[in-house]
Amino acid sequence: MFHLVTAILALYVFWRMVGPQRWPRPVKALLGVLILAVAEHHLVTRQFFGSMASPEIPGALLMVLGCAFGALIISAMVLLVLDIAALLPRLRAAVMTPRLRAGVGIAAILLSALGVWQAVRVPEVREVEITLAQLPAELDGLQLVQLTDLHASRLLQRPWMEAVVARANALDPDLLVITGDLVDGTVAARTRDVEPLRALKARLGVYAIAGNHEYYAEYQQWLEHFAQLGLPMLLNSHVTIIDAGASLVLAGITDPAAARFGQPLPDVEAALAGVPKGAAVILLSHRPMAASFNALAGVDLQLSGHTHGGQVLGMHWVTQAFNEGYVSGEYAVGDMRLYVSNGTGLWNGFPLRLGKPSEITRITLRSAEG
Repeated sequence: MFHLVTAILALYVFWRMVGPQRWPRPVKALLGVLILAVAEHHLVTRQFFGSMASPEIPGALLMVLGCAFGALIISAMVLLVLDIAALLPRLRAAVMTPRLRAGVGIAAILLSALGVWQAVRVPEVREVEITLAQLPAELDGLQLVQLTDLHASRLLQRPWMEAVVARANALDPDLLVITGDLVDGTVAARTRDVEPLRALKARLGVYAIAGNHEYYAEYQQWLEHFAQLGLPMLLNSHVTIIDAGASLVLAGITDPAAARFGQPLPDVEAALAGVPKGAAVILLSHRPMAASFNALAGVDLQLSGHTHGGQVLGMHWVTQAFNEGYVSGEYAVGDMRLYVSNGTGLWNGFPLRLGKPSEITRITLRSAEG
């Protein structure tokens, strides 16, 4: 279905942008082939260069392809707006000029190039303060750093990961968590790129969970490798964090993608088994989905990623449709707080950010008693 949709977009852009031009037929034909190739490059990489989730091609080429694919999407959206405007007789002549439609393509390429640069740069720190009713007063001011959607790949390689780790460590957090999608690809392909994660540090510990992308390649091998890196994985389980004579529970669940690979499904009840009633509970869940159920299970704060914040301003409605309306930032879900990070990195198949910057999130927890 994905490849059919992108093919339709390619045909539409060719028809409405290239078609009206008075260019030589060979030039139009060449542009048509290039547009279709860009639209279907995921299919090509899946067949010949690893997988769709993790194509093993140079990072520079991934950025070029990402820029071209982003320009295709932007062009299609703008052309659709122009075609709708053309239904009004007084606007038709102005919005149907070949020069304007060629200009849309040029502007889309420039805007997409900016989006790729925004996507691959080392993210800034986003400061967030969240008040929890159950948090003991002794833990008021506890600082937690959240990384998520690192997506180590040929696009985001070791130097980028080293910079992210250095920036996170410089915050000197009390607790550091990674809410899934650490990697794209096999252990052999990504060993060097994830090695910097070994250096992550926090006073009360570093913990992680699996996202959907961990399941796409060598899930069990990745769990073993994360253990070697000193990353405890919370998979339908919890730990009790004790500090200043008080405690809070940090729990984590697996991802729904587990169903496709015969792995344990997310089980918040198992994750919270044995947790004392009234304890402050922070849940790591890669996807923001099931937040209402998790709130009823006794979770006080859910930390999620997965959505990448929608990546492009104005496209959040697409992400909302697949994530129960949760895309970016803080939400109140019953008595629970939900925080959805824009993501620290992103998938290499659509490396574009416009108006939805990546982030390293520093969350200061406040006690309602404090």
